[in-house]
Amino acid sequence: MRGDATDLAEAIKSGSLTASEAMRASLALAENHKALGTIAHLDATMGVASAKAMDRERRLEPGRFAARPFAGVPTLAKDLGGPFAGLPVTAGSRLFEREGSEPDSDLATRFRHAGFCLFGVTTSPEFGLSLASEPAAGPACRNPLDPARTPGGSSGGAAAAVAAGIVAIAHATDAGGSIRVPAACCGLVGLKPSRGAMPAGPSFGNHLGGIASELAVCRSVPDAALIFDTLRGKARGPFPDPATVADRGDRLRIGLLAGTGSKYPTDSKRLEAIEAAAHSLEAFGHQIVPLGWAEFEQSVDASGRALGDIIAVNLASFIDTLSVDISLAEPLTQAFIERGHALTGPTLWASLNGAVQTSRALWNLFDRVDCILMPMLAKAPLAIGSFPFDHGNTELQLERMAAFAPLASLANISGFPALTLPFGSDADGLPLPVQIMAPMGHEPLLLSLAARLEAEGRWQHRFPVAGLTA
Repeated sequence: MRGDATDLAEAIKSGSLTASEAMRASLALAENHKALGTIAHLDATMGVASAKAMDRERRLEPGRFAARPFAGVPTLAKDLGGPFAGLPVTAGSRLFEREGSEPDSDLATRFRHAGFCLFGVTTSPEFGLSLASEPAAGPACRNPLDPARTPGGSSGGAAAAVAAGIVAIAHATDAGGSIRVPAACCGLVGLKPSRGAMPAGPSFGNHLGGIASELAVCRSVPDAALIFDTLRGKARGPFPDPATVADRGDRLRIGLLAGTGSKYPTDSKRLEAIEAAAHSLEAFGHQIVPLGWAEFEQSVDASGRALGDIIAVNLASFIDTLSVDISLAEPLTQAFIERGHALTGPTLWASLNGAVQTSRALWNLFDRVDCILMPMLAKAPLAIGSFPFDHGNTELQLERMAAFAPLASLANISGFPALTLPFGSDADGLPLPVQIMAPMGHEPLLLSLAARLEAEGRWQHRFPVAGLTA
């Protein structure tokens, strides 16, 4: 028993646990863990009603119930991304009141069809502009593995809730590492899908020009594989659905990037985890191909510029459509809005061309290797307060994020899929994450390699899932 969302769904389907019992357990644990700040908005009435509906369906329409892969599993939506009806989203900002809500996004509809029972919204930083989750609007989110540290961002509340066992799986978004960084901080599995693989509409627009993806943070690779297969495809967006390439199962050429240069150095413990993962995969018969930082440095710099400019222009454009008091936004958010308004067309065009060249450079690498094993975080999860918003220096914020997760935005800007999972723990009991990136549509390859690494059992979750025994 892995103690994940799949196990919880199986317990509910077998009748050993009802959806209502699972929901009550989640609500109780959410109350016990309020100090972690994982949940920005909780609606117990919605959660209980949703769970009762699933229990009723199990009795009256067992075939329909059995066809839902996550039937009765409690979960949470992120306070940023495509909306879930009945759950008011504020993007972690005091600019908005937490009242009302939009209709379900396409992705939210698929979550419900999969059988998930939603009961709240997880904490994110204001407009997702951080790799921590401490909005002035509150609550500040803490890492269950060490409450003095961040769970990451911007899906920090989601990751903290899953790591604490409040839910077994939670909705998340990723525009610059926002699924993978929190997963890495909290010892979870995080998959950023290929551009175009997940539905993005109708009201979440073009997902920041294609750099953002939605999916989930998970407690296991099987959960990540199941939710990806359940939600992907027929996105009806501006990008073509990537053809999913089946895992060949043969000997792969795995590129190994075991360092991140002098500007963004990765600590020795995290590099040792990358090397250990490479040795494990080599033992399975795969070929390890060493790669150097010089082959990534230009693309990493271009990704950082493109990320900063795209989110600034998007935010400025979004704010221009609203009647809000901008002074209520945090100082750093205001600075990003100003940056977006000040950007000239040629400057933005240069950043977008840099993004194109980044994708091209990675395609060239994938002529030599089938996937790339690389660091996810340069250091352990940082202390609470490491990403303050009480200043107007957008470049400083982007540099701080790059120093923490140097390779995070590379997958977003290029559009390639990337996955992180824990592969051991350090002396403080914190996860040692690794990241694997592959060409478009090769999520099955990522999931297959991740499953092999996960099977070694180098990481164990500290907290059981609500409703499941330890």
